[in-house]
Amino acid sequence: MTDTAAEPVLLGAGPEPDAGEPGPSPTGRADAVVFAVGDAERAARRYCAALGLRCTAYAGPETGEPETVSYVLTAPGTRIVLTSLVQVIGPRGRELAAHLDRHGDGVLDVAVSVPDVYYAYDYAVDRGALSLAEPYETRDAYGVVVLAAVGVPGGTRHTLVDRAGYAGPYLPGFVPYDGF
Repeated sequence: MTDTAAEPVLLGAGPEPDAGEPGPSPTGRADAVVFAVGDAERAARRYCAALGLRCTAYAGPETGEPETVSYVLTAPGTRIVLTSLVQVIGPRGRELAAHLDRHGDGVLDVAVSVPDVYYAYDYAVDRGALSLAEPYETRDAYGVVVLAAVGVPGGTRHTLVDRAGYAGPYLPGFVPYDGF
């Protein structure tokens, strides 16, 4: 996830569309890679020490997320989110628990920043991607983020993100963090 790896990654430009096809394909840049891990705090400390990343945001029970804890680690051109389970209450907790049971620690989500989530979502679903979450807006005091999610063969979730109207540390529900 360096600057070169952040080249357009979603449905990159291909051959010219036929007359009946919509216009250019939506392109995006890597926004974040979300890992499911057994102990997010321990993993975050190790990633920061070993890779020189900086922890910039946190979400967990203290911020209103009772099922998980997440640490956002950054470096120029890179954003990694480490998430672990606190307790299973609802669908998010069940999804994370099932992923950890099946696969252990690993990639849960590849988030892609796109200029128009509605268009990118429709484009992907029209071409066979599985709809996991239709486009929706989420907001807090920092602004609004538009999100949607699609699934592709292999089971990894791809979240489409438009944070043009957002100035917060990561996503709504996350708070700035500089603990280690």
